[in-house]
Amino acid sequence: MPISAIVFDMDGILVDTEKYWQQARVEFATSIGQTWTLDDQRFLMGSNTREWVTYTQQRLKLENMTFDQVEAQIKDRLLHYYESSLPIMPGAVEAVQLAATHYPIALASGSAHWAIDAIMRLTGLGQVFKVLVSADDVAHGKPAPDVFLEAARRLGVPPQEMVGIEDSGNGIRSLRAAGMRVIAVPTIEIPLSADTIALADVVLPTLESFNLAVLETLK
Repeated sequence: MPISAIVFDMDGILVDTEKYWQQARVEFATSIGQTWTLDDQRFLMGSNTREWVTYTQQRLKLENMTFDQVEAQIKDRLLHYYESSLPIMPGAVEAVQLAATHYPIALASGSAHWAIDAIMRLTGLGQVFKVLVSADDVAHGKPAPDVFLEAARRLGVPPQEMVGIEDSGNGIRSLRAAGMRVIAVPTIEIPLSADTIALADVVLPTLESFNLAVLETLK
């Protein structure tokens, strides 16, 4: 099967921001006398705004806070972290630029457009991607396939002819459900289970190892 396009996740793949999401949620929970765990973070990776805010409201019993208030608590913290210091993952910019010279490329992220826009601006990659898709654009976030299928639709490429690059278990399961081939780039902070690793076609230690030869193995 040929490769006609490549789709990248954002948080944990292009930028090391999963730790910021966790930090923002921990700080918010602590501020109201609650706790937030790594299991909570792992569960929400790739979810859309509606899903993670609703989960947060239920998990922290926030009967007196509106949806918009909960989102704002996390959004304000995240944007402050991004502007203060945005750690780009090793090899990420080079991988995106290499992919874009040979294929149309898309971004498919669980993050809201305000987060995508900030990161695209700060990394300078906003003009490189042909398509930018947020899970807020579709009915369900990852591990549902919706966001990747929407990226394929906007590119006009069959999902079976696409390769996706992901770090999280939810993202990898989403790619598989969409019928795409999978390159996994796990993070040290949130490791993948052996069962999840087995779903990937290729596992790379970092995007520094991404090259055209890796893509050739997937054809």
